[in-house]
Amino acid sequence: MPARLVFVLALAAVLGGSAGAQTPGTLAPAPLPPLADPDDPKLAAKELFGRALVPSPAPPRAIGGFARGCLAGAAALPADGTTWQVMRPSRNRSFGHPRLIAFIERLAQTVPAAVGWPGLLIGDLSQPRGGPMLTGHGSHQIGLDADIWLTPMPAHTLSREDRETMSATNVVAADWNDVDPAVWTARHRAFIRLAALQPEVSRVFANPAIKKALCREAGADRAWLAKVRPWRGHNYHVHIRLSCPPGAADCKDQGHVPAGDGCGADLAWWFSAAARKPKPPAPPSPPLTLQDLPPACRDMLAAK
Repeated sequence: MPARLVFVLALAAVLGGSAGAQTPGTLAPAPLPPLADPDDPKLAAKELFGRALVPSPAPPRAIGGFARGCLAGAAALPADGTTWQVMRPSRNRSFGHPRLIAFIERLAQTVPAAVGWPGLLIGDLSQPRGGPMLTGHGSHQIGLDADIWLTPMPAHTLSREDRETMSATNVVAADWNDVDPAVWTARHRAFIRLAALQPEVSRVFANPAIKKALCREAGADRAWLAKVRPWRGHNYHVHIRLSCPPGAADCKDQGHVPAGDGCGADLAWWFSAAARKPKPPAPPSPPLTLQDLPPACRDMLAAK
């Protein structure tokens, strides 16, 4: 199997699907029905974690890997800050490790001066106890991933209806070969650069067309580009991933960023016929069960 295909398959397992910024929420979220047998070992873990409405009463702990783990002692990002607003609140995915929450608040506070936006619109973080989600992401499971819209926060406070229904800004051209010059601005570049420069950031996932524009526009200032990794979708938002907290023995990091700025053959592959050739649908993978996650996730999920 070609090395590039191996890489793509591995990354797909980590990122999974994206709960799109374009997918509206609801103004009247309904509780999920109770499970007939929550102790069934074959039950999909997402059914359990999707019903956990509050964090566990435990010290903060990122457990396992980004696509196979859970989160203890989560903190919630407030719905409103001076320089951020949380979108799609009905999803109940504004939780994260305190390291992530502090990072978002600090990053947002620097955006007006460094980028020129009033602030940030925040998409999905994690569920109250992390873990697999009922819809969307394959990652976002240990409280260290955040989706941030490529739409600047407006200067006014959005209504609940706006937060559930408004669309994010697509910055990529219709042919997927580059950014849309009518939409893409130097401020988009400045925001992504700002995020990538933060020492606790491990990766910034963005559409290949966005990476292409960044490579073209960066000039001699290129060290930060290594952290910006191309991935399909991600034309309405970027996915920021933090590294594991120092000393977090239970947290499995993604590993080092490949050497170089990532603007050569690796990026060019995304625009090749091989990358864009339609692939036959793969058989669906069985959903993760609680037994597929680190053993500590079972106790954390059950904690009252």
